[in-house]
Formats: sequence, C-alpha cells, structure tokens
Amino acid sequence: MQVAYLGPAGSFTELAARTLVGPGEELTPAASVPTALAAVRSGAAGAAVVPLENSVEGVVPTTVDGLVRGGPLLITGEALLRVTFALAAPPGATPATVRRVLTHPHAHSQCRDWLARELPGAEFVPVGSTSEAASAVARDADPATAAVCAPATAERYGLDVLATDIGARRDAVTRFVRVAGADAVTPGPTGHDRTSVVLPLLDHVGALHRVLGAFARNGANLTAINSRPTGDALGRYCFFLECDGHIADPAVFGAFTELRRHAPQALLLGSYPQAPNPVSVAGPAPAPLLART
Repeated sequence: MQVAYLGPAGSFTELAARTLVGPGEELTPAASVPTALAAVRSGAAGAAVVPLENSVEGVVPTTVDGLVRGGPLLITGEALLRVTFALAAPPGATPATVRRVLTHPHAHSQCRDWLARELPGAEFVPVGSTSEAASAVARDADPATAAVCAPATAERYGLDVLATDIGARRDAVTRFVRVAGADAVTPGPTGHDRTSVVLPLLDHVGALHRVLGAFARNGANLTAINSRPTGDALGRYCFFLECDGHIADPAVFGAFTELRRHAPQALLLGSYPQAPNPVSVAGPAPAPLLART
C-alpha cells in the first residue's frame, strides 16, 4: 500500500512517516500537504503522513484546512519528532555569500531570530518543505542561496552545513499524523489516546459556548481548539477540536454525543494512540523506499 508524505525525500515528514508505516507499505513523496491528502481521498494512496502542529508555532494551517475541508478522512496515528535546523549551502559557499534562504514558512518562523541576526540582508524564499529547499539549493548550486533544513537532509543532498541549531528553541517538537480514508478502522483504546473532531460553522448565539461546555460536563479534557475560515465569507469559521481519551471512553463518548445534539454535522476525525516520547533525528535521512525499485 502506498503511503503519501510531504516530500521530497529527506523531509522531516519522511522521517516521521517511517515510524508510522507497517509491513508491505511503501512511502511515496507528495509535493504538498493538499496533494498528499487528495491522494488518500482519491484512493491513489491508502494513507498519508502530514505535519499537524509544532510546539513553537502551533498548528500547520494547510494541514488543518485539508482535514476540515473536502471529503471525510480519519486520523489513525501520530508521531512526535524533535526538529533541529541547520543552514545548508552548496560546497564552497560561506555565510558571507548567502543572499537568499529557502525553507518552509514554519521552519523560517522558528529560525527567524537567528537569520535576522546572522544574515540580516538575506531574502526569505518560502517553499513547500525543508527538503524541497535543500533539493532546490543542491540542484542550483548557487553559493548565494542556502536552505534551512535538517542536518541529515543537508547531508543527503550533498550540501555543506554552515551553522547548526539555529532554531529559537532546541526542544522544539513537531507532531505528525497518519491520515486514512473515512472507511479505515479506528484503532482500539489504549488508555493513552487522543480524539480529534471537526466542528462545522456555528451561526447562532451561544452555540460555541454550549459545544465547549459538553466536554467539561462529561469530564473530557479538551486540549485544543483551532478556528479556521470556511472560505466562503468573511467572519465564517469552522473548528478543529482535540481532547484526551478515546471515543470508546464514556467521558469522550458522552461529550461527542452531546456535541452532536448542538451541532449535528460535527465529524469525528479520529481516536488514536498518543505518541510516546519524541523521536530525535540522527544520521542521514535514508533513501525513500520507492527509489530502490
């Protein structure tokens, strides 16, 4: 079975995806988060692994929008990855030669202070992923262009690492989720689970207050609420909620049942095991499975 991930090869998402694939599953890179999720919705891939949130910058808007819009999907697992950023450039480049820095906007946000201090004149060029940045820099071989990426990704693409640990927080962690089609099987409860819910537009007074109160009244620990514009008019929002526990737990089931009374279109996006301790990135990123065929 094909498992799409935010590529190209060597991305943080690929490293996380390798902890979320099983026997007989092959990883295949996708150009963007929407492309990876679209592959699942169309049946071209059986699952996708995408970044959902970072401990420094919060949720990844593109992923949340991709989950709450379009056909139903089901989150079936998650992985936590410690992220370490490096400034990488073609061989022979130095910090003094760098005039442009390519990276993903979330990575740039985490490295903004270092870049402003050390490369104040460099232009930020946003790209779809940190590995895409490394790939582009390696392909162009321009000493004026550098990438912010994982040290392992720099090694993979033959780039020189000009600086390491350039992120604002050395303990930064990113959460990635495995997403399958709506007909996938929900993992059974483990006692240490997370439940994600999509809440549609609420357009009457007090609706959001009653919905959020459903978690407290049933003893479920609501851990996150993110609003995203519906895209059809200014001031119209849908919501992405998360709570501790599994839909099979009485507290979570009771909260979701009550929530559905106030918002019948509320959608269970998944109940799945919470990831244990974050995985650290160490050593060069391995070649993607499909590249070996």
